[in-house]
Amino acid sequence: MAKALEQFLGRLEQASNLDDLQDLILDLRGMVDVDHTVYHWVSSDGEQYGCGTYPPEWVQHYVENDYIRIDPVVQGCYQRFHPVDWKRLDWSSKSARAFLQNALKHGVGNQGLSVPIRGPNGQFAMFTVSHHCSDEEWTAFIEEWQRDLIVIAHYFNQKALEIAGDRAPERTKALSPRETDALTFLAMGYGRGQVSEMLAISEHTLRVYIESARFKLGAANTTHAVAKALAEGLILIGGAARGSAGDWPGRKQAAE
Repeated sequence: MAKALEQFLGRLEQASNLDDLQDLILDLRGMVDVDHTVYHWVSSDGEQYGCGTYPPEWVQHYVENDYIRIDPVVQGCYQRFHPVDWKRLDWSSKSARAFLQNALKHGVGNQGLSVPIRGPNGQFAMFTVSHHCSDEEWTAFIEEWQRDLIVIAHYFNQKALEIAGDRAPERTKALSPRETDALTFLAMGYGRGQVSEMLAISEHTLRVYIESARFKLGAANTTHAVAKALAEGLILIGGAARGSAGDWPGRKQAAE
């Protein structure tokens, strides 16, 4: 296993174009013996790039239906920094269940593992493997391959940024104090009603701040905006947030 990983990373280092990356991801599918391997990069302007082994009709269907906005895998990876086992995601909504059934019909696989990747200036990407098998078989696969897949994912993203440098995200615009406060409170788990009350503004005004922050960050949705702001260090949560500029729950009580 160690030798196979070393050889694969050596070939990845020598890759010089996107076709090379596609060849490598095809070979990786055979190396780890799964149905699909996919690298998915969501750029700051909302465009999607990548390579992988999903059926072309599914990729086209995914993009045309803007599934990125409801895909529980994408949403789950936005909120996490560690590998995401698809079984642990929330598939309870009607839209998520319909999406899953559609994906299964296109042969995506009933099991999956996605590695979230944060690159420079808030870049976000995912590296995914999926397969048709039982829960027991998938657990064994993760135990065997997860560590190597994490390494491959980050090296793969590094090479993709090197090859497709013109697509690399630019440094985002600075957030205003109110935009920072809004995203900070959302990251801390407060609902919009609570945030608007804490900031003494209407929910409509809060929505304006959130949308403005989302635009500056080049985020696909609010969850993505929060994830990018955290990744870039634009917002802090926990004790650090309490010492930052702006309001926070309990500040007045603590000061008294």
